[in-house]
Amino acid sequence: MTRISALTIASGRENHLKNVIKGFQQQNHPVDELIIGVMQPDDYTDLPETDFIVRQINLSRADLCLAAARNTVADAATGDVLMFVDVDCIPAPDFVATYLDRMQGRHGLFMGEVQYLPDGATQNGLDFDHFNRVSVRHSDRQGPPAAGIAPCPDYRCFWSLNFAMHRSDWETCPRFDERFTGYGGEDTDFGRNLSDADIPIWWIKGGRVFHQYHPHYMPPVHHMESVMRNADLFAEKWGHRTMEHWLYAFQLMGLIRNDPDGLTVLRQPVQADFDLCAQQSDMPYANTRRVIDALQNDPELSAKRAAQVERDQSTFLLPAAE
Repeated sequence: MTRISALTIASGRENHLKNVIKGFQQQNHPVDELIIGVMQPDDYTDLPETDFIVRQINLSRADLCLAAARNTVADAATGDVLMFVDVDCIPAPDFVATYLDRMQGRHGLFMGEVQYLPDGATQNGLDFDHFNRVSVRHSDRQGPPAAGIAPCPDYRCFWSLNFAMHRSDWETCPRFDERFTGYGGEDTDFGRNLSDADIPIWWIKGGRVFHQYHPHYMPPVHHMESVMRNADLFAEKWGHRTMEHWLYAFQLMGLIRNDPDGLTVLRQPVQADFDLCAQQSDMPYANTRRVIDALQNDPELSAKRAAQVERDQSTFLLPAAE
């Protein structure tokens, strides 16, 4: 019998975590354990009752290190298959069963679907028919194949909020780089590590999670300096930066500049910057492209316009020319 370890990391978001646990309790194919990497001083209490083991590993530390947290919960897992979800992502009832079906006979990293819920969608509990009706896909992220499974040729598509691996692959693949602290970059770096090691990345149809609404900033202006630091760390490893769309947005906001000798902070964000980037209650998700279009006063979504924005963003992959 294949043992299943569900894994998440969490700080705060108690109600979100409870919904994640309830989602795993309602699986058509049960999990054997849920391991929670607790990134706050105290463990969670009053969690829902389950038919599976729930273990908490306290990972509280001064700096936010998502990479270290994911490594720790994966290393602690006892299952044959590791299924990672973020604390704000509720697994659909066929989440586990679909992953197991798609992963059979294959190795690598597998990514399932993500649907975004509007504000208030969970107020009456876990109604998955309702979730399917009201949720939406993210407009800026590649979707799953029409059916079954398909290779993902671009490591930059990896996103750690919903993925799975066989334990045997986890034990032999490159790990999340724990030098990435704060916010940003560790997912893309992990995907690049896998790509360079010729470990395949797959999209699957199904394996769906529902992302619970919570206010957010995008681009993540509240993490500007860690984004800059991690972008430069990525460049040290791979010869170019990542998160260039966020850096480009920060430049348009007048926060930073790309100089020949590196990124320069021009000023710290003020309330108007947070207001611009804030996710509003009518938005299922925050979107950097919305902010870029607003700053450039050009909401046209033509292919020509999209190509120009991509070219502009690419200037942040390297320091500016002399």
